[in-house]
Amino acid sequence: MPLPKTPFPRTAIAAFALSMSALSFAATPTAQQQATTQSASQPKPGAPVPAGSPQVGPVHFQFAIYYAKPPATDPVAVLRSRLGKLGGSPKLLSAPLTPASATEPVVFANWNTTTVLQSYRAPSMELLQRFGHGLSRAQAEGLQKADRALILDFAHPAQQASAAMLNALQLTVQVARDTNGLLWDEETREVFTPDAWQKRRIDSWAGNVPDMSQQTVIHAYRSDTLVRAITLGMAKFGLPDVVVSDFSWSSNRPMGNLVNMFAQAMAEGATLQRPGQYDLNLRALKHAAARDPMLASLKPNAAAVAKLSVVNGKWEDGDPRNRLYEIRFDRYTGPDRYAQQTAMLTAAFGADEDTVTRLKHNDELLTASKAANAQLPKLREAFAKGLQPGEFILVKAPFTTRDGGNEWMWVEVARWNGDTIEGLLKNEPAEVPSLHAGQMVKVSQAKVFDYMRRHPDGREEGNETTKIIMKMQGAKK
Repeated sequence: MPLPKTPFPRTAIAAFALSMSALSFAATPTAQQQATTQSASQPKPGAPVPAGSPQVGPVHFQFAIYYAKPPATDPVAVLRSRLGKLGGSPKLLSAPLTPASATEPVVFANWNTTTVLQSYRAPSMELLQRFGHGLSRAQAEGLQKADRALILDFAHPAQQASAAMLNALQLTVQVARDTNGLLWDEETREVFTPDAWQKRRIDSWAGNVPDMSQQTVIHAYRSDTLVRAITLGMAKFGLPDVVVSDFSWSSNRPMGNLVNMFAQAMAEGATLQRPGQYDLNLRALKHAAARDPMLASLKPNAAAVAKLSVVNGKWEDGDPRNRLYEIRFDRYTGPDRYAQQTAMLTAAFGADEDTVTRLKHNDELLTASKAANAQLPKLREAFAKGLQPGEFILVKAPFTTRDGGNEWMWVEVARWNGDTIEGLLKNEPAEVPSLHAGQMVKVSQAKVFDYMRRHPDGREEGNETTKIIMKMQGAKK
């Protein structure tokens, strides 16, 4: 029987939208999940993953249907009826399944009417606002009292992963519709109405190819000074979850695209030709709805190929109980891993040209800069208290050029101690050959020329000097 779920704060970033306001929670591991963790803990973190297919089996996952009121029809009887119409696949077991022994698609149904509130409680109202799909307020409130759940454990061989998954998705939503229940995905930790489940989980397939951005979620959170992101839900396809670490919130969109596209490639049968290396060709992806919006967002200078290093990830609290593939960027040049990461994102997705404006500071510009610098103590205090997920601060600071002048560039703040600010350089230097975009640098608060604070909802404050510079440039024309 599943153990109680416990809250764990994370931020979910969805494919392409990358919403930064949501929280997530992690289920306490079931016995099966603990066994998976023991198996997944054997590879040495940081070691290259083996060549070949990343898919392993048998595949095991769990869905559930919650009931705020006793269903009018016995859910197990409905399940049997629906299975009969599906030709008996998956096979309904009379005893709890042993996933490792699954040689055909099977399902075990646990109709729990006694311990749901104690051991399988639905998520809170707050979490349902973020991880509930299609629910009305009345449904969400009713779910708080749900004391019955049909818990479905599925298993099948890895080579049947796609077909068996689609059958499981369809079977579960049919039973939920027939019995007026709400659906739970244990791997992604989300609740759905039947209509939302149908739209996201089923209608998004293209033949036998799933859109993995609709089958998984990405949780992102600040880890130490930068951001770590991880998928949830890949285990449902016998695949490892994907991890990427040490990126900045301002890079969330391209990083989310990268993670989703690597997950998509694996679901479409990608294999690693060499240990620890995979060349992700974005144009070669088969699922048009997953591929085309991302391709349309590429800059003209994009190569549309990401040369990935892939190593065994290190499991952290709240991670899915699954194998982890961590993406690294050391196949690209750069003075540190942050610059290598930027080089990869720029090569794969392209970037706008980083232009240099040469001008002499006038009184209006210097006055605006002085006013911006006066706001820095408040910004430092806000940073020390902790920014919201998706929120970041940039400061514009001087870097000495080869001829002794200054090149002013933006730095995304990662640490702020007294006068010393450490962060990621967001511009490609034109006249400072020792630096590269993405590199971790240090600047002095006293020398900061301007700042820009980006809030999770997209609002920006600061950056007043840029407006003046644009006006000065216009006056020159």
